[in-house]
Amino acid sequence: MDIKIAIVNSKSFGIYTDAIEKLKRLGDVIKIDVPRDIEGKKLAEMLKGVHFIVASVTPFYNREFFENNNDVVMIVRHGIGYDNIDVKAAEEYGVIVARVPGWREREAVAELTIALMLAALRRVVEAANSVKSGRWHERARYVGKELSSLTVGVIGFGNIGSRVASILVKGFNSRVVVYDPYVSRAYVERIGCIYVEKLEDLLRESDIITLHTILTEETRHIINRKAFEEMKNGVIIVNTARGELIDTSALIEYIEKGKVAAVALDVVEGEPIDEKHPLQKYPNVIITPHIGAYTYEALKGMDEAVVEAIECYLNNKSIDGVVVMPRKRRILKT
Repeated sequence: MDIKIAIVNSKSFGIYTDAIEKLKRLGDVIKIDVPRDIEGKKLAEMLKGVHFIVASVTPFYNREFFENNNDVVMIVRHGIGYDNIDVKAAEEYGVIVARVPGWREREAVAELTIALMLAALRRVVEAANSVKSGRWHERARYVGKELSSLTVGVIGFGNIGSRVASILVKGFNSRVVVYDPYVSRAYVERIGCIYVEKLEDLLRESDIITLHTILTEETRHIINRKAFEEMKNGVIIVNTARGELIDTSALIEYIEKGKVAAVALDVVEGEPIDEKHPLQKYPNVIITPHIGAYTYEALKGMDEAVVEAIECYLNNKSIDGVVVMPRKRRILKT
């Protein structure tokens, strides 16, 4: 059986593990880089004859892609989010979509979230840069606050959001408020957090707001001008989920107004960005290049999950992390 597997736009898959060698035991493996905004039809042509796709955060697998490609039977995201895959179209065309189960990235992303939160709160990057510039004597400028004295609002209480909340409650004795309409009050309270039914309540109470929800049409720009108006003066924003959860133009507006005291982002709307991006000019904005899952442990687990998903398909076993399992699945043609 001539199985063909394509690793598309991934810079991290298999670089620290033998995952690619394991895939080669299952079939022919190719690595391909395509423009992030490539048209669906052209992408379909480039991936003609490919049965399995190991997908990164780009490009977008849209309806046009599925309409023009008859070979792909499964797309496996090397990550948790799948907002660059038209899951409705995938289902209609019989293509399975799977992702890395959330627990594989949980510790890595949660730890980076706390690191960014502390860096923003204690102005770590600004202070470090002042020393590099020979301004040690300015250290009294960099006075921060303690997490134990603050209320942290967690938007999204899945694998990562709940872990961040647990660290804050148990490790820092923070007061944590949670908004997630898809989890129960009992679950939130069991971890020691406060459940709120309305996003506005979280926005008004929180000194720090951290985002951990998936990107959908419902959550796109969940942090917009209206949301900023509800927030406290001096709020700190942390985002390690998806850049498009925040309206960047609104964020800049409220940084300029002084309402937002600091921002720490591992994801940015329209990423990747360069040094000319308007957020780069603010000393109170920290941006890292989407490294949330970039620990050896997390990448190893993610690689294993991708390989296991393809192995399970070929062995007709249950696939972990399934997002779309069409009733009428496309037949594997080799």
